[in-house]
Amino acid sequence: MKGTALVLFTATVAIVTDVVVGADVCASCHPNATCDDKTDGSGGKVCNCMYGFVGNGRTYCQDKDECQLGKICGDHSRCHNTYGSYFCTCVSGYSPTNRQAVFIPNDGTYCHDVDECIVDGVCGEGGVCLNTAGDFYCTCRTGYTVQNGSEPFHRHKQSAYCEMVDCGPPPSVRHAVQVPPFLTHYGSIVQFACADGFNRTRGNVAAICGPDGRWSFPSMHCEEVQCGVPPSFPHAVMLWNGVSNVGAEVRYQCVEGFYNTGHEEVCVCTSRGTWSLLHFLCQEIRCGPPPPLLHSVVLWDGSRNIGSKALYECKAGYRSVGTGSVSECDSHGRWTDTRITCKEIRCSDPPVLQHAGRLWDGSVRVSSSVLYYCKEGFYPALGENKSVCTQNGSWSRATLLCREIRCSDPPVLHHAGRLWDGSVRVNSSVLYYCKEGFYPALGENKSVCTQNGSWSRATLLCREIRCSDPPVLPHAGRLWDGSVRVNSSVLYYCKEGFYPALGENKSVCTQNGSWSRATLLCREIRCSDPPVLPHAGRLWDGSVRVNSSVLYYCKEGFYPALGENKSVCTQNGSWSRATLLCREIRCSDPPVLPHAGRLWDGSVHINSSVLYYCKEGFYPALGENKSVCTQNGSWSRATLLCREVLCGVPPSFPHAVMLWNRVSNVGAEVRYQCVEGFYNTGHEEVCVCTSRGTWSLLHFLCQEVNCSEPQPLPHTLLVWNGSSSLGSVALYECEAGYRRVSTARVSVCGSDSQWSPVQLHCEVYCGPIPMLPNAEVLWENGSVAIHHCVKGYYRHTGSDVSVCNTTGRWQVATMRCRELKFSIQSLSVFNQKCLSWRTAAESQGYKQQYTPITNYTITVTSVETGDTATVTANTSIPAPPTPEVGYNEVDSHRPTLRLRRATSMLDPICVYQVIVVPVVGVLVFDCTSSRFCGGEYVAAQLQVCELGLEVNFTLGNREQYGPFYNAPLENGQDYYIILRTVCTWGPERKQSCVIWAKARGTFYATRISALVTFGFIGALGFFSMMVYGCCWFWKGHRF
Repeated sequence: MKGTALVLFTATVAIVTDVVVGADVCASCHPNATCDDKTDGSGGKVCNCMYGFVGNGRTYCQDKDECQLGKICGDHSRCHNTYGSYFCTCVSGYSPTNRQAVFIPNDGTYCHDVDECIVDGVCGEGGVCLNTAGDFYCTCRTGYTVQNGSEPFHRHKQSAYCEMVDCGPPPSVRHAVQVPPFLTHYGSIVQFACADGFNRTRGNVAAICGPDGRWSFPSMHCEEVQCGVPPSFPHAVMLWNGVSNVGAEVRYQCVEGFYNTGHEEVCVCTSRGTWSLLHFLCQEIRCGPPPPLLHSVVLWDGSRNIGSKALYECKAGYRSVGTGSVSECDSHGRWTDTRITCKEIRCSDPPVLQHAGRLWDGSVRVSSSVLYYCKEGFYPALGENKSVCTQNGSWSRATLLCREIRCSDPPVLHHAGRLWDGSVRVNSSVLYYCKEGFYPALGENKSVCTQNGSWSRATLLCREIRCSDPPVLPHAGRLWDGSVRVNSSVLYYCKEGFYPALGENKSVCTQNGSWSRATLLCREIRCSDPPVLPHAGRLWDGSVRVNSSVLYYCKEGFYPALGENKSVCTQNGSWSRATLLCREIRCSDPPVLPHAGRLWDGSVHINSSVLYYCKEGFYPALGENKSVCTQNGSWSRATLLCREVLCGVPPSFPHAVMLWNRVSNVGAEVRYQCVEGFYNTGHEEVCVCTSRGTWSLLHFLCQEVNCSEPQPLPHTLLVWNGSSSLGSVALYECEAGYRRVSTARVSVCGSDSQWSPVQLHCEVYCGPIPMLPNAEVLWENGSVAIHHCVKGYYRHTGSDVSVCNTTGRWQVATMRCRELKFSIQSLSVFNQKCLSWRTAAESQGYKQQYTPITNYTITVTSVETGDTATVTANTSIPAPPTPEVGYNEVDSHRPTLRLRRATSMLDPICVYQVIVVPVVGVLVFDCTSSRFCGGEYVAAQLQVCELGLEVNFTLGNREQYGPFYNAPLENGQDYYIILRTVCTWGPERKQSCVIWAKARGTFYATRISALVTFGFIGALGFFSMMVYGCCWFWKGHRF
């Protein structure tokens, strides 16, 4: 009975409690819970936690960690818990099937393997990619080796990589050289050619770099070229050492009495095994007619053989200058130069006499005459005034003497000065002027020295200058001593009650008899306008006289803080100081409103204003948003009320899922993702709650992936089922007649609506390589072949390349090989600027300026045949410049001479020779001769490039200079000193000469006799003076 009562009590309490609480159950739900209808049919309400939360729905709803529920995201994935939800990502090597970064598996998305090998270059250059589940690995292609590791390798996890095989330097071949290009990687081909002087007799000319890093060795063999015995020439001798390999030389020389007309002397063994063609011909030496000499006749018997002579004589009326009137035919076929010239007998210009002019027709022939006369200002005092050109080429002496006409000093005039340069010559002049304080009244002020030696009369009359009384100025007095002479002055001053405003207060009596202008201006004393005080106004009647006043007051918005507000015009023309200080009325900073910002320029002056606005996420609900600074220094009240903005539930999009945490205030975000097989075309994924209370407009549109048709490839067939959706596959195969080179032949439709690229390459197979007449294959790779002519033939025309075309047929090379023949002949250089040669068909030339003083070895090669010809040429040298010397005649047999070196590019091959020539009659010296027969000798030889710019040389100092001895000069003998510059370049020699000095000598006995004679005369004179002095002394004492 007790148990029954207990059960009934409990049921009653439960019923009562349920009725009481059910009336307000929704108000007690947790913020992360929803109020739902009960599912038991009782009609009441119940609080349930939202999806992603667990709890009782009223007092607590905590986040549920979905990632603890086993493999909720599937295989190869990671789970990430969020507040109220979760999301999944794939591990490395896998990607979601929805092609997004994250996913939730409730839409069927899972992680599948990523084929890393579809990415171009994932294994680097030379690498081959092999895909595995969740990863990939790499191996190296043929011709590549792995570095920093071993195969297989992972390029992103290891430092290993593939590097092309390098065979290093190619092998060397005896007597052969490599032909560019010089490549050493796998598949490179290096060709060899026989060196100069060798020919290929057999064997392969190419070496190929193999996949094992080794070169295939060429089997070519090169043999040395021999030319045999060289040819012979008439009237010539051959200089040969018996060697006949390539580059060996033989030199030819004409016998005595003959010369070479072909301009070549050396024959060379060429690479063709023959001696080079030589333009060499010996002809007998003969001279032409003797050259004419101006104003002379030649006496000649007509013979032109070596040693024949011709004699030159001057015509009547001319005289011979120099020596050597005979010319001889020399061994070079030229007449030697004569050293005489025929010149007409003439006088020089007639002499000039002091202060005299000449009457002369300009003739300088014999018997021509000139008359002299005295110039203006001079008179003939004495002497002869005529001179005549005589037979010895000089003028007879004229003795005319001209003396100058002169005046005495000019006269002095009263009260006048003189302008005179002190000259008393004829036509000299003096100007007179009136002294200070005087003026010219009348008369002439110039006097001139006349031909009769007196001054012309000057009549200038000077009178004294005087001024009138000085003028009177307004409101001014004068300080004046009454003088009216020139330079007298008067001073002006302002009267009482006035002040000097401007102008000059002094006036002076000037030279023109008038007073200079005094500009003193006297004005009445007045004040300026009264000053302006900051933030103050003025009460003023406009008067500026003495004792006028002005009152100051503060302007609106300001108040008088302190100071005096009155100012008065004083006796010194200025206003007394007013010290009124006006200060501005200001407000404090404006107040702050909740959730509102301020638009304010910082001003706190009267009538300044501030505008209020609601901050982001809030909107103005009611009230005034403006406040103004008032006259009492406070802000008027602003009543703006700002309330928070809410956006509500975000919009949904077809074929998309929404990731949202149910927050809808300003700045809240919701993210959208397209389901698998669709992609976003709008390039936006996030929608944001804006300050306008609406979600931002989102450019988000999910469209199905469609790759359209796969692109066709050349020479391939496409295997495809017509599907272009995500993951569709297209297979490519080569057409018939083509073979596949690469293995990547599958293309897949990707999430970017593009087919993955295919590296398939189909090449034509054309069969065996075609052969050409007299040619062999130098190199081939199956589709391209390079031909070259066999030994003894050269490429004449056509292309040397055969190509396999797109039709599977060879496009055969058009090269034609001709038999190799020598083509370059008669190679020579002439005039130092032209290179010429001859071929079987024509003669050719090439213009080239060659530098003087240079040796050249010139080689010409035939492009068609490979034939070469070589010639050696030496360029000539110009005449050397002479140094700068000053000709001197010295009375010394050990003179020191000076020169200034003339710098030239010839200096390294030139010397200076000091040549001493005794003076015997007329000087005759041949600068080109190296032999002397008249007592001449070389005293010194100096290397030009070893000298400084300035050189001093002492003659006869008994020292050795090069191979020559500087001997002392002989007493009593006159000498000419000649400086010769000699330059030698190979067989060529050029020289230039200049006379440096003349050394005059005196006999030793003559000098001693003269010294004794002068001593005797001096002693005799001294004795006579002593006798005379004694006589004068005794005579004086006797008286």
